[in-house]
Amino acid sequence: MPSSTAAARRALKEAGVPSPWQMFFQGFLKHPVMVGSIIPSSDRLIARMLDPVDWSACKLFVEYGPGVGTFCRPILERMAPDATLIAIDTNEDFVRYLRHVIPDSRFSAVLGSAADVEAIVRDHGFDHADYVLSGLPFSTLPAGVGPEIAAATHRVLRVGGAFLVYQYSPKVRTYLNPHFERIDHDIEWWNVPPAQLYWGHKA
Repeated sequence: MPSSTAAARRALKEAGVPSPWQMFFQGFLKHPVMVGSIIPSSDRLIARMLDPVDWSACKLFVEYGPGVGTFCRPILERMAPDATLIAIDTNEDFVRYLRHVIPDSRFSAVLGSAADVEAIVRDHGFDHADYVLSGLPFSTLPAGVGPEIAAATHRVLRVGGAFLVYQYSPKVRTYLNPHFERIDHDIEWWNVPPAQLYWGHKA
């Protein structure tokens, strides 16, 4: 019997949908400033990034720059049946791809900017998010966009929530410091390239 993974890959191929690696590489070539890396995050990075999340207290999880869904699937696997995951991306190709390959009723892929997270969260019927995850390359975003996203994220988070950020440059801390009193930091070496991990907690 063929594996479910092999069957899923065959179904995507028959539907004319590129593989995740093809989509990721094409996205990097078209928008290198926004994608940030040519290789998706490692399983170890994903596990460490999500480890501090209290899934029993998570009703709304938001991700910026989901790409091909490298984090989306692990998040959905951990989330409660009545929780929601909103993935926001400015890349129309990625959003269309995610809507095709993740048929989970708890999942919503949105074409838009992370700076508009408050409006997007309200449009989905929520007042606040419990956790926000970002792999956006803050150091290469247009001037003013990084601070705007950091401020909007702090506002949209509930008290006790957290902003989870993985980057390849420590410069992102300059965007987090004005808003988060407690910021935990680590490095994941088992990734290409090694990633800076940050967890900004809303007091």
